[in-house]
Amino acid sequence: MILTSKNGTSYYRFENLAGCCGIDHRVFTRRNGFSPRPFASLNVALGIGDAETNVAQNRNLIRRSMAGGDFVYARQVHGCKIAVLKGNIQEQGADTAAGATTADALVTDLPGKYLVIQVADCQAVLLYDPVRQVVANVHCGWRGSIRNIIGRTIEAMKHHFDCRSDRLRAGIGPSLGPCCAEFVNYKNEIPAVFWDYKDSSDHFDFWTVSRDQLLRAGVPDKNIEVSRICTRCRTDEFYSYRAAKTTGRFAAVIGLK
Repeated sequence: MILTSKNGTSYYRFENLAGCCGIDHRVFTRRNGFSPRPFASLNVALGIGDAETNVAQNRNLIRRSMAGGDFVYARQVHGCKIAVLKGNIQEQGADTAAGATTADALVTDLPGKYLVIQVADCQAVLLYDPVRQVVANVHCGWRGSIRNIIGRTIEAMKHHFDCRSDRLRAGIGPSLGPCCAEFVNYKNEIPAVFWDYKDSSDHFDFWTVSRDQLLRAGVPDKNIEVSRICTRCRTDEFYSYRAAKTTGRFAAVIGLK
């Protein structure tokens, strides 16, 4: 990944997506925001204890750093609902109770719509079809992984936009690495089919799980980039729920220019 500091913010970009002129994408760090401890400082999540005014300032900072646009946030619930934004901003497949989108993946072909996933150990998986000009952003924690939300999102891209998996470019963002993803109760939480991704100390490699799910969906290996940055190890740059239960969420963003 490529680290950049610009307009008062610091963020990473995937090398395989950075050369695509039709999109802008960024994985922001936790630095240079407005939130005090324990959310210091660029927290973009509501409903976790941070003041709404701080979150609003942080979200505005991110928006301005990407030259505006309409930033789409969702209420993430570790499920597998997919919000598809197209036409007159329809939200298909999502629960929109109380005026908020409840979804763990966002897909669109609308220019100027920037899809935001908020994470603190879970993966943000960014997807782009450069021919159909479609982007997706997936919130993929271990619950999403065992339900293959990545594969479901790719199927939604095919269904709604005629995307082809062999054209997709994918980036797996900073998240809990195999060094720190210990699951002591894995027998009750994680299906046995995933136990091959476990080492002898009950640590799971969900980076490889996601890569394998992308490959099974038809994404070429050469089109997949894994950040290999563990959020639990790098709390100087990213939020980690494992490291500090009360903490913020950093933003991973992708959109069509």
